[in-house]
Amino acid sequence: MKNQTNKNEEPAILITAHLEEPNMLQLLIERLAECHCDFGYNQKKMHPGWEAVETSSIETLVSGSIVLSDENDLVSIPFVTCFLFSCTKAKRGKYNLKWSCCLS
Repeated sequence: MKNQTNKNEEPAILITAHLEEPNMLQLLIERLAECHCDFGYNQKKMHPGWEAVETSSIETLVSGSIVLSDENDLVSIPFVTCFLFSCTKAKRGKYNLKWSCCLS
């Protein structure tokens, strides 16, 4: 069966982002969070069913590449940009990476 497309439709473009060493990046962020001054919020007594957590946010540079592709071409564009990472720590736990956001 022949693939029929509407002549008014634009061809689909696939966009993919690749981070360099994502596992190492996560470990680095969680270790940097440990340097955060602990105010002891995660030790506070809470209502039943609630849990207090410490938070730590770190801004750092991240490198990788953006890959754009369509039916005919493939383009890879390297990048280095700033990200904000947030980690949380429960009582007697370690900091865990929970959220990130590109700042550019």
